[in-house]
Amino acid sequence: MPFLNKMQGANSKKQLTIILQQLKSFENPNIKLEQYETPADIAAEWIWEMHINNEIEEKVFADFACGPGILGIGLLLMGAKQVHFLDIDKKILETCKENCNNLEIDQNRTIYHNMNVQESNIKTDCVVQNPPFGTKIKHVDKLFLETAFKTANKIYSMHKWSTKKFIEAISKDHNFTISRTYRYKFPLKKTMKHHKKKKEFIDVGLWKLEK
Repeated sequence: MPFLNKMQGANSKKQLTIILQQLKSFENPNIKLEQYETPADIAAEWIWEMHINNEIEEKVFADFACGPGILGIGLLLMGAKQVHFLDIDKKILETCKENCNNLEIDQNRTIYHNMNVQESNIKTDCVVQNPPFGTKIKHVDKLFLETAFKTANKIYSMHKWSTKKFIEAISKDHNFTISRTYRYKFPLKKTMKHHKKKKEFIDVGLWKLEK
């Protein structure tokens, strides 16, 4: 794969987007696990703003429901010290590892956890996650948030915009403050049999939570 600059990082949001677009993604997405890739442009916008705000360099991150690793890899490209990649799907975790190897990322900067998020006892500076939205397994988004609250004092978490009041309530219950909210039209490509359109757009929010 003709990756740009390998582990020299990205010098612009556009360049970061191009690198992330080249990552290997899901081959046979699991419906039950709601395996949808995070669009490269949204991931790059998210990570680039973190970079501008000096939230990445020399920090340790957890990427929950990491999938092929687009968020964690973006953080590593922008100077993160280490990323814990966690996913229940062993096959996609291998894809994540392959993506890291293709970018020649130092193996000491990556740790892979093939487990259910509830089993995690990781402690990091920050959690980034685009977890299942809870449309197939009820309340799974709640489990991811509860684990994130125990993992770090700063969290970036993506959820359906319609769950806004729930995010506000559960954050307050765990003494976290919503310091920033972003809103995106999340494009879902036709990757599963039940999809009727080539691409649909879901109203999605990204919440920055801090304790």
